[in-house]
Amino acid sequence: MSFYRSESAEDTRDELETLGWYHYDLSRHAAEALLLSNGNDGSYLLRNSNEGQGCFALSVRAKDSVKHFHVTRKDHGYVFGFNEFRTLHDFVNHFANQPLLGSDTGTLIVLKCPYPWRVEEPSIYESVRVHTAIQTGRTENDLVANAPSLGTKEGYLVKQGAFVKNWKQRWFTLNRYELKYFKDNTTEEPIRTLDLRACSAVQFDYSQDRVNCFCHRYEKVDETDRRGRLREGRHVTWMISEE
Repeated sequence: MSFYRSESAEDTRDELETLGWYHYDLSRHAAEALLLSNGNDGSYLLRNSNEGQGCFALSVRAKDSVKHFHVTRKDHGYVFGFNEFRTLHDFVNHFANQPLLGSDTGTLIVLKCPYPWRVEEPSIYESVRVHTAIQTGRTENDLVANAPSLGTKEGYLVKQGAFVKNWKQRWFTLNRYELKYFKDNTTEEPIRTLDLRACSAVQFDYSQDRVNCFCHRYEKVDETDRRGRLREGRHVTWMISEE
């Protein structure tokens, strides 16, 4: 299967637009939503960056988050990671060999499969059976578009034990309001899931004999949840590793 779009002789579009996984002006937010909802571990796409002409972003689906990497167009070639590619053909061939990327958080990602710009969709629509309004008298000025940031992140943090005050490195994933931490990045089941909606404060913790410590506090938490809910008044202390 070719990942280039067909182009006619009179087509004068930029060469990148012949790439089947170039998503034009897709935003960071939309790329995260797309890859998290419909992509797989290792799915990726190329899109424009808001940092100026010749700057692009490669958005990659990791285990539970989406990572974004810089791609720069230089003359007729491309710069990505530690490599420079003289042509688009060389650039695409690099991805065909499933490169392995390591990020600042210690995450290793294999770029497995591009996410296509055009996806075949069935022509199926729902029929409207009920059509009314909940409110009356409102105008377009009352329409406020709102979508919270997905806030995905994953990596290593050092966590202080709740009872035995020792420190252990844990792999964490953040997806919207859920913070999960695991024994390591190969473990499927989290040690605990924290509901950040119940967090009342996040602050630096200067009481520890270490640097880069912070904690988040929980005042009231639903105690009926058996997984990941802290009891009232508890707090969790983390440290950003210096390594």
